[in-house]
Amino acid sequence: MEIFIELSIIICITVLVVGIIRLLKQPLIIGYIIAGIIVGPYFLNIIRSTETLMVFSQIGVSLLLFIVGLSLSPRVIKEVGKVSLITGLGQILFTSLFGFFIARLLGFSIIISLYVAMALTFSSTIIIMKLLSDKKDLEKLYGKISIGFLLVQDIFVIFLLLVISSFSGTLNLANMALETIIGGVLLIGTLLLISIYLLPGLSKFFAKSQEFLFLFSIGWGLCLAALFHYIGFSMEVGALIAGISLSISPYHYEISSKMKPLRDFFIILFFILLGSQMIFGNITPFIIPAIIFSLFVLIGNPLIVMILMGLLGYRKKTSFQAGLTVAQISEFSLIFIALGVKVGHLKPEILSFVTIIGLITIAGSTYLILYSEKIFFHLAKYLDLFERKNIIKDEKDKSSNHDIFLFGCNRIGYDFLKIFQKMKKKFLIIDYNPELISQLKKENIKCRYGDVDDDEFLEGLNFNKTKMTISTIPNFETNLSLINRIIKANKKTIIIVVSYNIEEANRLYEEGATYVLMPHFLGGERASMMINEYGLNFNNFLKEKKKHIKFLKTRKKLGHEHPKADKHR
Repeated sequence: MEIFIELSIIICITVLVVGIIRLLKQPLIIGYIIAGIIVGPYFLNIIRSTETLMVFSQIGVSLLLFIVGLSLSPRVIKEVGKVSLITGLGQILFTSLFGFFIARLLGFSIIISLYVAMALTFSSTIIIMKLLSDKKDLEKLYGKISIGFLLVQDIFVIFLLLVISSFSGTLNLANMALETIIGGVLLIGTLLLISIYLLPGLSKFFAKSQEFLFLFSIGWGLCLAALFHYIGFSMEVGALIAGISLSISPYHYEISSKMKPLRDFFIILFFILLGSQMIFGNITPFIIPAIIFSLFVLIGNPLIVMILMGLLGYRKKTSFQAGLTVAQISEFSLIFIALGVKVGHLKPEILSFVTIIGLITIAGSTYLILYSEKIFFHLAKYLDLFERKNIIKDEKDKSSNHDIFLFGCNRIGYDFLKIFQKMKKKFLIIDYNPELISQLKKENIKCRYGDVDDDEFLEGLNFNKTKMTISTIPNFETNLSLINRIIKANKKTIIIVVSYNIEEANRLYEEGATYVLMPHFLGGERASMMINEYGLNFNNFLKEKKKHIKFLKTRKKLGHEHPKADKHR
């Protein structure tokens, strides 16, 4: 009964702390850690059942990694693209190198420097996904690239945790258990075969009962976590791989949604326990290093990403916004350091040291990401050195008059492109994805590399003679600005824009949009038109089915998919 009372008091205090954090618009993870500090030995000293809370926190970490693994499907990795792979690996390499040398200059040992340097390379996938979702930027180019290199980081974490969990005691290559590594590789290979050939069929059986699917998911995740722990690896690695093995299941989204409430409760206890274990008595020597490393993460990490993306031909705004998404360390950084403490490589003070860096960088990067547009406006003129304009030639046509402008040529824009070609009208495709522009140029399609948010670029476009302008960019402010600019130049232009929000769609109409395309409503509208046209004629619907399957296969080859992460869009 004592553990129940103790846990109840801890949760109540956490609710109050997190309420304040919520008012400050900070990630709740900060509130959890601060609540842990408050209930810890330096303040209220409430925690007595440390072992029980430790078990709960380990379950939370395992469930967290299990759910992250569910999103790491091999298919998703394939779709990440060259830029995400290069940027992800490049950021890991340069951040760890610079971090290691900074740590050595500050007097840390080689082992501590290695751990701290690697911890600085991880950014929080969960926090970034939440912030991008709140900003409705998941479908923007920088959002897609950010998610891509965050996935690259997550894959790297798997390897790193495998390596660290195979050591014990002093970090020395001679201590690595070769048998453990071989056993782990064989086990992962076996699980891969099971996930491809066995689990899809089993998941259909489990999915017939929602409760059974939920129970199977918990059992699969925790059993594999325990199995990996038994053969010499960490439970965290087992849980992560358990998630990956289920990631190709058609029910992985449903599994993830069912597991999240359970994960959220237990992971809260992990961060509370983490906060309660912070050692402030010996942390004084780490205050200055923590500030230095925090500044490196907040400024240095974004600079590394901006340089890499600039070299790949991306505009300074895309590079800047993507760079800000790595301006914090991750919950994985804390898990990684905690694992180092667990296997005896690090002292507990280092975990407190890295936790302080996490608190500073998570809080700071939240504001940087939320207000990235305003920050970029003030810094834009200083960021030109991160944009190599010669890589993607921004050629101007000899004839600047076009009948149609199309801003954004991905999923929705592809349909317009086919119609324009049939109409035989002069059209110009404008997109700020250099890979897409390169592909369009190979197909001899008239296109320009440009950013619709760049006023200087828009001034070079002649809207006076254009008869139609289409924007497939799902950003309200961007479309609003574009409408106002076009109307000033030519009030008779047909303006078509995209929106995912009814209130915003009405506002766009008020400002002068000719038609607002709302993709989420088009499916029902199209189906109702088919019913009106075909009635109950079975053969006509079969013809539509064949055409649609052919259409979907074409889109699949082009890499087009529906947005998955933001259900409100």
